[in-house]
Amino acid sequence: MAQVIVRNIGDDVKTILKQRASRHGWSMEEEVRQILRRAVCDEEQSRPKLGSRIAQRFAGTGLSESLPELRGQAIAPMDLGA
Repeated sequence: MAQVIVRNIGDDVKTILKQRASRHGWSMEEEVRQILRRAVCDEEQSRPKLGSRIAQRFAGTGLSESLPELRGQAIAPMDLGA
């Protein structure tokens, strides 16, 4: 397990952390762990996946008709001659 040291926390923040920990019935250290876990998980869950981000970017700029399916058709090579 990793350790993180946080310095220069204001007394008001420390007091609030102690109060929250007491309400939840655990130590202040565990309260900080829970807050960090929730913050990281919420961020990961709120960020859309790649496919969704691509779809959002191109929403409203799509094709006017469906693309034809190209199954079983021969592929013609490109002519690269000059």
